[in-house]
Amino acid sequence: MKIETLHSHFLKSSGICTDTRKIKKNCLFFALKGENFNGNEFAQEALDKGAYKAVIDDISAHKNTGETILHGNALSLLQKLATFHRNYIKVPIIALTGSNGKTTTKELINAVLSQKYRTSATQGNLNNHIGVPLTLLSMDQETEMGIVEMGANHLKEIALLSSITEPDFGLITNFGKAHLEGFGGVEGVIRGKSELYTHIRDHDKMVFVNGNDSKQMELTGDMKRITFGSGDFDYNVVLKNASGELLLQYEGIDIQSNLIGIYNFHNIAAAIAIGSYFQIDNEQIKTAIEGYVPLNNRSQLIQRDGFNIIMDAYNANPTSMMAAIENFQQAAGDQKIMILGDMFELGKSAAEEHQHIVNYLEAHPFGQAFLLGSNFNRTTSTKDHIRTFNSFEDFKKEWVNLDLTGTNLLVKGSRGMALERVLELI
Repeated sequence: MKIETLHSHFLKSSGICTDTRKIKKNCLFFALKGENFNGNEFAQEALDKGAYKAVIDDISAHKNTGETILHGNALSLLQKLATFHRNYIKVPIIALTGSNGKTTTKELINAVLSQKYRTSATQGNLNNHIGVPLTLLSMDQETEMGIVEMGANHLKEIALLSSITEPDFGLITNFGKAHLEGFGGVEGVIRGKSELYTHIRDHDKMVFVNGNDSKQMELTGDMKRITFGSGDFDYNVVLKNASGELLLQYEGIDIQSNLIGIYNFHNIAAAIAIGSYFQIDNEQIKTAIEGYVPLNNRSQLIQRDGFNIIMDAYNANPTSMMAAIENFQQAAGDQKIMILGDMFELGKSAAEEHQHIVNYLEAHPFGQAFLLGSNFNRTTSTKDHIRTFNSFEDFKKEWVNLDLTGTNLLVKGSRGMALERVLELI
């Protein structure tokens, strides 16, 4: 089937579905496959539940009644359909990736741009080879601006997502020690994330660049770029106060964010710069930034039973972990407690990176540290203010016996550690 014909079917449908548990009447069902599922086995169920047509890649699920569309690879066809649709609606698209802060930055950009434009942005963290096409296909001809988040843990993934999205603008939040196992080290991270820069450069498009990041400035020196940050850049944003929730100033206007952590400064600055570039009024930018409240355990400030809790437990890698610890160290208040969980996907670097965190905490004894997970439990320390637990369950058993002297609490760990469970203990 020609992509134009499939697209006409898509326009007649109510949208894309890939899960029979979430079938919408008249949707276009794509039978995707994974390690533990085969969507072809559910094609008939999708049709019975009201799907308009089912795109399959297994001939045994094919029907000669016109209800199924047989293709060699349903996922590849979904990606091609997304690119075709993206060019059909001709919407300007900003694509962003990076080791840390992608989702927060995406949400901030969306909040700012939606002050003036009808925007469509990645929902949650649907930022992979399936999520990106679904994001593009959620846009329509009324969409005036698209914001697409791209995630990756191996080389060539950002290149693929860029080819699907064909962005007009690009942004890399930072390069950090994330997914080291898949990328093969920090240099691999830089090469992988910079695949977005390569695509933008090859297609003569534009990037927004953190001017305070020397590596990014070096990599984009020959590109069309807009710079932002604290200093002599296209858009100068001043950090006025990083104690607690961030206070910034832009063109003489104070902006009080609900985000904590100096590491969020450039995420906010990026949104301010992009908003200004697209001619959002400064007061509207202020309204958008101040109105954004972090959710899903991302840099949330929570007060409960006498504790001031920084809940940053959505994810963690060595770069974001150190940033959170250093920020917590500098924050106001003397009585501090850290509950830190293992960092995943570090491969052969896992032992070294977890010990590095412990070494820092030994050298900077500014509070109690409870370290959870098998990686932290294998580290060594002789300091009384550091305790390790093999699992959250072990920590939970000891909870009532712990001397929690303090009112300021940092909770940080990889998603698989599910450290938001700490709130149930308090």
